[in-house]
Amino acid sequence: MKVSEYAKHLLLAPNLEDKLLPPSRHWVEETDLKPLRIETPGRSTKLQFSDKKVKIPRLEHLNLESNRGLSLHHFANHELMAIELFAWALLAFPSAPKSVRNGFLKTIEEEQTHLILYLSRMRNFGIDFGDIPLNYIFWKQLGQFGSLESFSAVMSISFEGANLDYAQVYAQVFSYFGDQLTSDIMLTIFEDEVKHVKRGLRAFERSVPKEKNHWDHYRSLIQFPFTPRRAKGYLYLPETRSLAGMDPDFIRSLGSYEDEYTGRVNLESVKKFGLGESILRKNRLDSDSHSR
Repeated sequence: MKVSEYAKHLLLAPNLEDKLLPPSRHWVEETDLKPLRIETPGRSTKLQFSDKKVKIPRLEHLNLESNRGLSLHHFANHELMAIELFAWALLAFPSAPKSVRNGFLKTIEEEQTHLILYLSRMRNFGIDFGDIPLNYIFWKQLGQFGSLESFSAVMSISFEGANLDYAQVYAQVFSYFGDQLTSDIMLTIFEDEVKHVKRGLRAFERSVPKEKNHWDHYRSLIQFPFTPRRAKGYLYLPETRSLAGMDPDFIRSLGSYEDEYTGRVNLESVKKFGLGESILRKNRLDSDSHSR
């Protein structure tokens, strides 16, 4: 199979099962590919995007299994969009270095694994994918993806970077409520997201001009109303960015960034669950071997 054929399959296939087809281990070589930008993914009726807003349950309400299922549905939606958009990037940036394209394929495979984990656990809580309206926050950024670097800035450094915080927070809260199975799922995803951010950093760092630092270059690649707020969760855990190999000055600048949404964290929840005191790990994450 050709990479371009595989990417088109993931993007245009209407059914969830089709989007879970894992990458091949062997690819037919392709040359002289032209960039292809597909504006919308194929989706069955149940998987269509919706403008209806559905709030994710508050952390303190995750003692209820129904709320855990709603939260996982929210995360599963992000995984499906990520699968589609990394496939989109394979078509949009055919001249990207082979190492970057291979990284996209590996990320797709890991996102598929995450989605399967979420789907299985959601069903334990009585929720099937598509039972709740599906937002399209990732796909709304399509106009920003003018270059490989801008794609990496939005998808890897911002959205996947923020998931370093979210995965840690939810792993700790699920554990607090005695749901170690769901907590372990979140930690598996956290550790994969560290690798995803590392891969995105490789593409991003290739483009940093000598006269710019990482933070200024990142800011130049994103367009308002998208802001660095999207690159961190409601509780910022800088240690997770260090694990991903981010530039220390970038980590500090992101931590100090504020806009009108800053400060909306429920501090009582933070105190109750002891969030931010430490991060959880299942494996070592500070070796380059874990980013491949």
